[in-house]
Amino acid sequence: MWRAVVAEGVPASREYIVRLLRQDPDLEVVAAVGDGLEAVKQVQRLKPQVILMDIDLPRLDGIAATREIMRTAPAPIVMMSASETGDDAKRAFAATQAGALTFVVKPAGGAGEQERKLLEMVKAMAEVKVVRRWGRPEEPPRLAAPLARIARDVRVIAIGASTGGPHALMEVLQQLPADLGIPLLVVQHITPGFARGLAEWLDDATPFVVKLAEDGERIVSGTVYLAPDGVQMVVAAGNRIGLVPPYADQPFCPSVDRLFDSVAAAYGPAAVGVILTGMGRDGAQGLKRLREAGGVTIAQDEATSAVFGMPKEAIRLNAARYVLPIEHIGAAIRRNVLPQY
Repeated sequence: MWRAVVAEGVPASREYIVRLLRQDPDLEVVAAVGDGLEAVKQVQRLKPQVILMDIDLPRLDGIAATREIMRTAPAPIVMMSASETGDDAKRAFAATQAGALTFVVKPAGGAGEQERKLLEMVKAMAEVKVVRRWGRPEEPPRLAAPLARIARDVRVIAIGASTGGPHALMEVLQQLPADLGIPLLVVQHITPGFARGLAEWLDDATPFVVKLAEDGERIVSGTVYLAPDGVQMVVAAGNRIGLVPPYADQPFCPSVDRLFDSVAAAYGPAAVGVILTGMGRDGAQGLKRLREAGGVTIAQDEATSAVFGMPKEAIRLNAARYVLPIEHIGAAIRRNVLPQY
């Protein structure tokens, strides 16, 4: 049985969420609190397997409470947002900078799809075993050896991420110059409905134009194309985006493997592939095929991954040419793209 702490400022909503969680025999609500300071206190005392946190809390808001929990008693945190669009979505993504792993829309009541997704998300996050303590040293770790240049004519960068990915993705994009001159294709596993908000948040936070990909549009430099919900994003003929239905046996949609496979076929050695923090194995096989095609392949290391699932599998398959802390991934990309590096 997984132990959960619920932090929700509205008493009626808090009672409803607690009742919903207690319907599942695998979940035990060990504390239900109404403000952020009490949430921090109870998490430090009870050491739960998962925390369900509202963004809007009195005394200490959900983002600040998340930051303190991840500094002192790290645990998987699911952030609840009032909506998946607009300012609510941007605040949810800001919570990932504080250490939240994922987010859901706060259930409104009843036995609908939102309630089912919330239960699924809470149980999935309760199984996460590797959650690093938030906060970074003043200086990033030094590399044991200099980064070698492998590709000299890179035409595309493909990135895949899952749990903990929005913040890692933002960090990598912020390390790259606006005049990089290369398009970026991104698959981020995310709660359905939040993809557009992620694109808007990254567009504001990074030097690139970030947009949801559209079927048939030409892939142009200086743009980050984010895969939308419910379709697979691939490279189509004529250097265009293809949005296609998933195969029947594909567990993820959009899938990092599917993107990497198409990038390997279309660009081969003229591609860079990056796999970031996330649960599961999606992307590992695709990254291996990209490396076999001659591309530069990078996996985030364990120490800086919120969840060391996808990168670990890629490393196990010998799919990653480089295994790097998040602070050095941008440098590795620059080294293989820009002639002055």
